[in-house]
Amino acid sequence: MNLHALRLFHAIASTGSVTRASELLNISQPAITSQIKKFEKELHLTLIKPQGRGVTLTDAGQEIALLAKRLFAVEQQIEQFAYEYRNGTTGCVRLAATYLPANFLIPTWIAKFKQQFEQVEMMITTTNSNDALNKLLNVEVDVAIYGGLAEEHPDSIQTEELFQDELWFVVAPNHRYANQHISLSDMMKVPFVMREEGSSTRERLLSLCRTYSTSAPTISLQFNGLHEAITAVIAGYGATFVSSLVVRDFVKRGELCRVFVQGVLLKNKIAICTRKNEQLSASTMNFINMIREYPIRNVLSP
Repeated sequence: MNLHALRLFHAIASTGSVTRASELLNISQPAITSQIKKFEKELHLTLIKPQGRGVTLTDAGQEIALLAKRLFAVEQQIEQFAYEYRNGTTGCVRLAATYLPANFLIPTWIAKFKQQFEQVEMMITTTNSNDALNKLLNVEVDVAIYGGLAEEHPDSIQTEELFQDELWFVVAPNHRYANQHISLSDMMKVPFVMREEGSSTRERLLSLCRTYSTSAPTISLQFNGLHEAITAVIAGYGATFVSSLVVRDFVKRGELCRVFVQGVLLKNKIAICTRKNEQLSASTMNFINMIREYPIRNVLSP
């Protein structure tokens, strides 16, 4: 079917006049009339007929006009969607995040982002570092935001550091090491409460022991969530090794206390990870640019 001719017919049906259709489309009346006649032969239907000095639609023409109206309305919707998608005002951002950014940073970022891009769908998965990286590599997500990014990662992954915080050893206030300065070897004699295997902070703790040739800690309790691990330590069992961002309020309130391990001061990276040499959607780029432009201190302030 000749869609150009259908568009000409739609203009006639919408305006009620070949003359007005000609002016609207900037096409001569004889050219429009010729195209409509060919279109009628193609369909084996009469669509318009003379009426006075103008034209009117036949019964078949009225039915075709209704279908054409629906068709070109959908065309406008497609054009509008394409425009919005190109500009990032619609679409979907698929995001994997580790516990720290998922609980302390991303909620504020998303709230700010949705104020400007309300129609963009956000799909967020909270997981450990290894799984977040695998989801990014397997194209299950568009962006991974890490707290405690492993130092080694595939060359196909591009990282952009946002900021750093410290990694702390913490215990309950009544623990014998609370607020004390001790050696790493003594710290490793305390039972630890940690996240599951695949957690970057857990790997950093084990790497620290290897670096200083110290016995690895006994991880007596293991949880899939960091909140559960912290709650167990607050209740009085063992110690944990965690981002200061996660426990700083607990320390301020006196629910947890730091243990200062001599010679150990580790930083925890917060970073955005994407796949190298891959064009991201406009909505995803808008989200990343908002993160870059929004001061971290505004997210972290009480």
